[in-house]
Amino acid sequence: MAPSRSAAWATAYQKAEALLADFTLHEKVNVTTGVGWENGLCVGNIGAIKSFPGLCLEDSPLGVRDADFVTAFPAGINSATTWNRDLMRRRGLFMGREHVGKGVNIALGPMMNLGRNAAGGRNWEGFGADPFLAGETAYETVLGLQNAGVQACAKHFINNEQEHYRMLESSNVDDRTQHELYAHPFLKSVMAGVASVMCSYNLINGTYACENDKMLNDILKREFGFQGFVMSDWGATESTISAITGLDMTMAGDITLGSHTTFWGPNLTAYVENGTIPESRVDDMATRILASWYFLHQDVPAYPKTNFNAFLPGDLATNFHVDVQDDHDQLVREMGAASTVLLKNANGALPLTGRERNLFMAGSDAGPADIGPNKFADQGGQTGILAMGWGSGTANFTYLISPYEAIQHRARKHRTSISWTFDDFDLDRAGNMAIGQSVCLVFINSDSGEDYITVDGNEGDRKNLTAWHGGDDLVLAVAAQNNNTMVVVHSVGPLILEPWIEHPNVTAVLWAGLPGTEAGNALVDVLYGEWNPSGRLPYTIAKNASDYPAGIVEGEIPGETPGQAGGGEIVLNVTYSEGLEIDYRWFDAKNITPRFEFGFGLSYTTFEYSDLEITSIPGSDDEEDEALWDAGEATRIEEGSSTALWLHRPAFNVTFKVTNSGHLYGGDIPQVYLQHPPSALEPPSILKGFTHIELQPGETQVVGITLSMYDLSIWDVVKQGWRMPEEGLGAIGVVVGRSSRDGRLTGKVAQ
Repeated sequence: MAPSRSAAWATAYQKAEALLADFTLHEKVNVTTGVGWENGLCVGNIGAIKSFPGLCLEDSPLGVRDADFVTAFPAGINSATTWNRDLMRRRGLFMGREHVGKGVNIALGPMMNLGRNAAGGRNWEGFGADPFLAGETAYETVLGLQNAGVQACAKHFINNEQEHYRMLESSNVDDRTQHELYAHPFLKSVMAGVASVMCSYNLINGTYACENDKMLNDILKREFGFQGFVMSDWGATESTISAITGLDMTMAGDITLGSHTTFWGPNLTAYVENGTIPESRVDDMATRILASWYFLHQDVPAYPKTNFNAFLPGDLATNFHVDVQDDHDQLVREMGAASTVLLKNANGALPLTGRERNLFMAGSDAGPADIGPNKFADQGGQTGILAMGWGSGTANFTYLISPYEAIQHRARKHRTSISWTFDDFDLDRAGNMAIGQSVCLVFINSDSGEDYITVDGNEGDRKNLTAWHGGDDLVLAVAAQNNNTMVVVHSVGPLILEPWIEHPNVTAVLWAGLPGTEAGNALVDVLYGEWNPSGRLPYTIAKNASDYPAGIVEGEIPGETPGQAGGGEIVLNVTYSEGLEIDYRWFDAKNITPRFEFGFGLSYTTFEYSDLEITSIPGSDDEEDEALWDAGEATRIEEGSSTALWLHRPAFNVTFKVTNSGHLYGGDIPQVYLQHPPSALEPPSILKGFTHIELQPGETQVVGITLSMYDLSIWDVVKQGWRMPEEGLGAIGVVVGRSSRDGRLTGKVAQ
């Protein structure tokens, strides 16, 4: 049967309905309509109405944007790269506490669009290219944020996979691909109790996301049983009638930012008064918004009032400079180390011993920015260490530790001589300075972001997958003169490493992503072995950019500005022709050898796997829906069917042993992949489980990872439900290993 509304949500709805009983139609409409761009303290604002104090909505998915005394946390992509649920949740919790401390009601994150395009501008805000990994990271992040008391916002719903003409492109996606890939992280967010969802700029199969009845009403609210409210992305509301098709709140309230016009407000009131939109729909919209406010207990008098001004940071009357950083730097440092992936380590070049006589650093990414870490608004540019991308998903750095500062401080402890050049293009000097050095560290990076900022011709999305600032040439220049050259990469996503990855003098590669404010210190922890690398890639690094299944669809229109509304006309049709086969699924299906596969990551120690067992977990025998599923039927179409408890409870236990067979303490990320029978038309291998363990040398641990009936299901587009493959569960293979291509143990799901 369909799940009933939880007790917490039921109580919140009762309070919301009681409060609304005294509201006029005009007041109820005001609950749903933002006050307009720059007309409040936050990037989005709902005005006060009677005893309701209104709402502050503020970016971003990695910290409190536009505020001081806050923490710039590692980016979402680094959270996924840890493959560590505890760190994911703590990151969400600490970000949530900072938002609450600043008086924010709704934190505009997490972002969970998948990395369908390796060059997608905002991929770094999200959680990688696999729906299961993204879903687990989203789930933990939402739980963390909301445990702190702030409302989380799952965004961008849905298929916002490129920045180029994001307001004018139609993402054309088949129903099965939508359910099994792109909707899954949002489903997991709903299961975590997310209070709000943000619909995206793009169209979906020809209809704008924020007025897409199929996605908002049928899938999100009915099938997923979503209890919170749907807000538009800023300026993504397309009409007044969008209220009928599932939108509950328009943000920032104006049609275009700063226009002082709105599709809602008086227009929505008029549509109700003339009978075009029933008042019951406005009641539902306002109730959902207020219920979410009550659900997070933000009605209590002690909830902080907004104490910063996103638009006027220098205004002394509205900025109270509340310090919310606490000891969050410790988590940032730990997470930065945990999200660093060791890609290459020839002959045990790392960790450094401290006995190195001299050490040389090359590349602008090694050092601080030339005039401080916040030189560029929303980080729309970068002259030193890259620790976040650009756009609304950013926050100001209160401080930023560069590798140069951290390494020099650590080297002083060992009496190591340090030299450096931050000039990316004086290759002769870099090569000459590398001669005779005990170790050379070359720093390269690649940036991207949201399309309202263009950096070096990159309009949000990256123009290519090569290192910025001539990074490849810098690596080659140093490696030509030194046989212990190590490369550190700070990047928003995959890079093509072929120009130098097999160079015999490149002994080690560390993939550091976007680690936030403690970037340099986190790197030092890995370099010197205080942290044994345990990070794993959340996407595939290809040998050639053409090996990926999808790219940015280009288009040019005379007189139009990319990323701005164009009267509702579809300009680009972006067809997801690869279907279920994105990232590693495509490489497996097409037998393409990557440079580094999804889930890959080395360690300073070694691990062995043994003794795989797969056993069923007894469930309730009298559950009608479960019995139908066991008989090979699809789940029934009803409210909350995709979040039904019976579908997601543990059904099978995959157990095995992992032994640290090396000589150092370290963490490992065991991964479980399923291999469906050919008739299921699934990719060859799909991730459905992972965990994080830490072992002393010689220690063995029994690891257990559960699989649910949902994990084993495929989406039936005819019957509109989840079902097992036709051959039955026994035809599903199970592979346990250390990456998508490093299987150590194999078995079958128990009948």
